[in-house]
Amino acid sequence: MEQEEIVSEVESHGTRLVELTGGEPLEHEGVFPLAARLLDAGKEVLVETGGHVPIDRLDPRAIAIVDVKAPGSGMSEFHCEENLARLRPQDELKFVLADRRDFDWAISYVAERGLDAGRTVTFSPVWDCLPPAELAAWILESGRSVRLGLQLHKLLWGDVPGK
Repeated sequence: MEQEEIVSEVESHGTRLVELTGGEPLEHEGVFPLAARLLDAGKEVLVETGGHVPIDRLDPRAIAIVDVKAPGSGMSEFHCEENLARLRPQDELKFVLADRRDFDWAISYVAERGLDAGRTVTFSPVWDCLPPAELAAWILESGRSVRLGLQLHKLLWGDVPGK
């Protein structure tokens, strides 16, 4: 879709909140002017990124939701550590965790860097791998200021494409 079509489609839904996600949005040049255009139109724009692409070109009015790859993902070597220094106050961090080892690693990572001081940090379970209730209990026991995040689309519609 062309930028005009996307903006028109967003406007047709009457929502104020827009999240750009799917694949890696920051790998597409068009996402930067699109985010700015949506922001100019009065939208609140969230950009969910896998964390391996620098966030420095993102419009400062947008909210970056940056993944930090835990060891269980097999992708932790691709994490862009410099993104932590680029975080703005409104930006968020997300950790997707496969097991207790990932959880312990993530808690240490957050604590050592004070990442949950005044910032939204979300821990999400890997779908069909870590029971959400188990992760919720660990979060409560930890005493850290982190949120439990669940993939609502999977709870509501399963793996149905487009939902």
